[in-house]
Amino acid sequence: MDFAYSARAAGLQERLRSFMDEHVLPAEPVYDRQIAESANPHALPPVMAELKEKARADGLWNLFLAHGDWGAGLTNLEYAPLAELMGRSIIGNEVFNCSAPDTGNMELLALYGTGEQRERWLRPLLDARIRSCFAMTEPDVASSDARNIRTRITRDGDHYVVNGRKWYTSGILDPDCELIILMGVSDPAAPAYRQQSMILVPRHTPGVTVLRDLPMFGYTDRLGHGDVLFDNVRVPAANLLGGEGEGFALAQGRLGPGRMHYAMRAVGFAERALGLMCERALSRVAFGGPLADQGVVREWIARSRIEIEQLRLLVLKAAWLMDTVGNAAARMEVAAIKVAALDVAHRVVDRAVQAHGAAGVSDDTVLARLFSITRALRIADGPDEVHLRTVARQELAKYKEKTP
Repeated sequence: MDFAYSARAAGLQERLRSFMDEHVLPAEPVYDRQIAESANPHALPPVMAELKEKARADGLWNLFLAHGDWGAGLTNLEYAPLAELMGRSIIGNEVFNCSAPDTGNMELLALYGTGEQRERWLRPLLDARIRSCFAMTEPDVASSDARNIRTRITRDGDHYVVNGRKWYTSGILDPDCELIILMGVSDPAAPAYRQQSMILVPRHTPGVTVLRDLPMFGYTDRLGHGDVLFDNVRVPAANLLGGEGEGFALAQGRLGPGRMHYAMRAVGFAERALGLMCERALSRVAFGGPLADQGVVREWIARSRIEIEQLRLLVLKAAWLMDTVGNAAARMEVAAIKVAALDVAHRVVDRAVQAHGAAGVSDDTVLARLFSITRALRIADGPDEVHLRTVARQELAKYKEKTP
C-alpha cells in the first residue's frame, strides 16, 4: 500500500491548511453571532458568503468531486487529507462547497444524471448558486433497510406522483434549497432491491410541505432537518434519476465516497478535540499543578493520539482500495471506517469535554457541538449496527467453505 501524496495533493493540503488557519477558524464566532442575530436561523450568514468567495478565488472549490469534467478530479486518497483539514471546523466543508448533502447529490447527478438534469441542477450546485437535500429516511419505518421505504412514486402519463412522508431531510430549510432528491417505491411487485427509484423534485413543487424543523440533541442546524410531507406531488417523468428500479443501486454508489468523506472529517473532529484537550491540560491548574501532570489526563491524551493514528491509517487504506480495486471490492473497509471513525471521534471528544469540565458542556467551546454531531452520525448514513453486519458477513464468508 502506498499512501504517499502526489505533489498536487500535498500542495493543496498546504494551501487548505493556511486558508483554514487564516480565514475559517477565526470566522467561527462571527458565523455563530450572525446566525443568532438573524431573523431566519437557516439563512446563509454573510461571513459564509465571503469565505466561499475567497475559497473559490483561491481555487479551493469542489475538491470532493472526482469527475474531472465537473470537479477537481482528485482520487479518494488525495481528497482524504483535505476532508480531514476541513473537518477541523464545523463550518469548514461548506466554505469549499464540499458539504453534505450537496456533495452526494452532485456525485449522483455527475454519475447518473442526463445532460438536461446536469445543466439544470448540477451546474448551479457546483457554483453554490443553489443548495439541495436528500429525502430517504422515514419516521414510521426503519429506513436503514431500504426495503422498508413506503413513500410511493407512481407513474401517471408524462409525470410521476409522489406520496409519502420523510424526515431528517437535511438542508431543506435552507432558503437556497431548490432541489430534493427523493428515494421511494416505484414498483412494489418487483424484486426487493429493484422496487426503489430516485426522482428529482423541485423544492417548491405544490404538495411539498415542511411540517417541522427537527433539532439534533437540542441544536438547530443552519441547514435544518425537515419533517416533510409529499402529498400528490407531480413532477415530469424526465425528472427520474437513472431508470426505474435503480434507486437502491444509485444509493449504494452515492454512499461509498460519502462514507470516506464522513470518516476523514471525523478524524478532523478528533484532532480539533485533542488539540483543545492538550491546551486545557497545560493551562488549567488543579491540586497544585497543571492537569497535564495528572496521570489520567496523560492517558486520555496518549490514547487519543494512538486511536486517531490508527483510524487515519484505516481510512487511508479504504480510500486507496476504492481507488485501486473499486468501491464494491472495498465494501468491508468502507463499512468499517464508518463505524470506527465516529466511535473514535466521539470518544476523543468525550475525553476533551471531561478535561474542560463545565466549559465542555457549555457553548464556550466547540466541544458540546462536536459531542452531539459525533453521536448523531453513528445513526446517520446507516447506523453502526448495519455496517457491523456487513463487516461480520464478509468476515464469516471467508470461513464458510472451510467449515464442514
